[in-house]
Amino acid sequence: MGRKFDDWLSAFIEYAGYGEAPRRMYFWVGVSVIAGALRRRVWIDQKYFCWYPNLYIILVAPPGIVSKSTTANVGMSLLRHVPGIKFGPSVVTWQALVKGFAEAAESFEYRGEWHVMSPMTIVSSEFGNLLNPKDKDMVDMLVHLWDGEPFVKSTKMSGTDEVINPWINIIAATTPEWIAGSFPEYMVGGGFTSRCLFVYADKKARYVPYPALAIPSGIEQRAADLIHDLEWISTKLVGEYTLTPEAIEWGAEWYKRHYTEEMHKMDPVRFGGYIARKQTQAHKVAMILAASQRDALVITREDLETAVMMITDLEPDMHKVFERIGMTEDAVHLDRLIQLVARRGKVPYTEVYRWMQRYFPNKSGIEDALAAAIRSGAFHPQLSQEDGQYYLVAGPA
Repeated sequence: MGRKFDDWLSAFIEYAGYGEAPRRMYFWVGVSVIAGALRRRVWIDQKYFCWYPNLYIILVAPPGIVSKSTTANVGMSLLRHVPGIKFGPSVVTWQALVKGFAEAAESFEYRGEWHVMSPMTIVSSEFGNLLNPKDKDMVDMLVHLWDGEPFVKSTKMSGTDEVINPWINIIAATTPEWIAGSFPEYMVGGGFTSRCLFVYADKKARYVPYPALAIPSGIEQRAADLIHDLEWISTKLVGEYTLTPEAIEWGAEWYKRHYTEEMHKMDPVRFGGYIARKQTQAHKVAMILAASQRDALVITREDLETAVMMITDLEPDMHKVFERIGMTEDAVHLDRLIQLVARRGKVPYTEVYRWMQRYFPNKSGIEDALAAAIRSGAFHPQLSQEDGQYYLVAGPA
């Protein structure tokens, strides 16, 4: 019977794109969905190690901007209809993971041999339920699982628990405030965060007050067709992905350019680990892009180029995800004010003063903070000729 769509990702973005989230957020949700369908059944062999198509995708936005959990579930609700796909707990402990992997264990045949795997997709509407950054054992475990390494946990009570060939795919949602309050400075750019792809949004792509009126009739049939193709991908695609000669040539040139030119555009302290793993991320995503379009286990130059382009597209916003980490409490409050003025364009000085009185205990603290923001170019005072009031107007910074 074959596939219903020539490109599953494009069809999914059209299906999901009636919501308020930016288009690229739907793209990355779709990428996570295909990853969940592929599991550990496909790979790129690099002799010393293999790349598998699992990703840690984190949707990040201030509260009330986009419905992050709803956006993720538009895709994951399709994947849940695919037989054999295992979902892990949204609140994670290592005990829950061991149990989840045990329940997810299965085998598949490839070239006359049976291969064991323990694949699991985790969907978390609150990243804080999934990860406690202060729990070093949990963080280390997720690092090893992203790399596809065996999971071993020893305790005095239950002995040793071991999971062979684990595979874990994560999509989660959170806010910059949670990241700032939960991640210490030393963890940014380290083992776990360098393995995540942070998809940031700070404004709605469109306003959809009544989704039911925006979604066209016949959407149920498109959902059914998308599920059909996911089931096709989950059962028909198995084995080693290879790169075309053109893809290898482009990938080698990009790899050299990445380390000689592009890496210097990012802060090596905060993003050094991410820079080092970008090649791995690119090939994980390239496998998913290839699976979206064809059954042949071949990665083309276009697949690899598109993967690098889409990952690179996330980088300008990465500082917004982590910028509040290490800030003093006063600096955090001032940053909120700057964002408030930026959203509205201009705000009466009297309103700003009342807003800041809630966070700064004395008059000198308020004036010092405003003066600092004005000097930084975040905004500047302006006297209105209409009502004679002073306004703070958003500046170029």
